[in-house]
Amino acid sequence: PVLYDEDLPFELGKGILVQEGSDLTLVGSGTALANTVKAARLLAATGLSVRVIDIHTIKPLDEAIILKAAEETGAIVTVEEHYVAGGLGSVIAEFLSQKRPTPMKLIGIADRFVTNGPYDGLLGMQGLLPEQIAATVREFLASRK
Repeated sequence: PVLYDEDLPFELGKGILVQEGSDLTLVGSGTALANTVKAARLLAATGLSVRVIDIHTIKPLDEAIILKAAEETGAIVTVEEHYVAGGLGSVIAEFLSQKRPTPMKLIGIADRFVTNGPYDGLLGMQGLLPEQIAATVREFLASRK
């Protein structure tokens, strides 16, 4: 999907609010953002109000947008095409553990060897297709009840 107009200003260290939502926040980065937005649409179709944030620069982290999302939605799920350890989710979890402990789920590449193959096939092996992201979010929310 087209995510932004051509004239969107880029500011280092400033995340972008892609869409508002109140039930939880999905935070995407890089190439995973498109599937994050698609997953948010799937979740919206089931009645969930999902905020989506693009964190295009992890360092410096836009702490303000993350803290606001944690306070207003109460749950954060990160999605990245990166190993979960040491990536976007880890950075956000570390920050929130100090400022506002928030239930989180990190979706990304598992710590194991990844074979080669078609892009969508590889995403599917890692749970990074929109339907898989949406299913993981639903499981995460159900586990919190």
